[in-house]
Amino acid sequence: MKLSAAGLGWQAGHRMIVEGVSVEIAAGETFGLVGPNGSGKSTLLRLMAGLLPRPQGVVQLDGTPLTSLPRREIARRIAFVEQQAETTEALRARDVVALGRTPWLSALAPFGAADVGIVAASLRQVGMEDMALRAWSTLSGGERQRVQIARALAQQPRLLVLDEPTNHLDIHHQLALLRLISRLPVTVVLALHDLNQAMGCDRLGVMEAGRMVACGPPARVLTPDRLMNIFRVRATRLKDPDDGASLFRFHCLED
Repeated sequence: MKLSAAGLGWQAGHRMIVEGVSVEIAAGETFGLVGPNGSGKSTLLRLMAGLLPRPQGVVQLDGTPLTSLPRREIARRIAFVEQQAETTEALRARDVVALGRTPWLSALAPFGAADVGIVAASLRQVGMEDMALRAWSTLSGGERQRVQIARALAQQPRLLVLDEPTNHLDIHHQLALLRLISRLPVTVVLALHDLNQAMGCDRLGVMEAGRMVACGPPARVLTPDRLMNIFRVRATRLKDPDDGASLFRFHCLED
């Protein structure tokens, strides 16, 4: 699914949180968003997923404006995974994942055997099949994150939007999750804090003060000068002798 945004913006009160963002994301592409805290990454993701009211600009899915689609149809096409999800309901992990099937259910198509299989497969993809019956309240932050990603997978979207999905995960599960995402046959847009992990995306958008100031292949947009100006770090580019991948070593600038 192709995603495009033109002149996208949103404000809270008199403050512009995102302003004038235009971007096109190709079908099947993994597009990463990076930027300092408060740069507008999370808000931009929510705008792209159609989750904020009265935005400026236009978001289109395969050329169709998001505003012209019913909510159920949007939910069939886009799954959004937020940084941290909570619930006061007494749900098990399997119940949370089953919520991902909601857009596909109706009085004529109730939850059935096929949905049970999709939920089980989604839990298995994130390594949570053994915890399917665990109560949500007993799960750790990392386990909850994996369950939320399984819920998104159960939704069977064509566009997967994730806000810092590696938060709360240990390094093994971070790498396993990024590998899983890279293999999904869907378009992926995700915000990341780890710039070395962001190097694995097809393209990156760099956010600063609500604007997208650079967009392109990771090696082209994450230059030492840009990292110094935006992130206030000195970066040394290294090459992994194992596979030739580019990595950064960061040094904090003195105030």
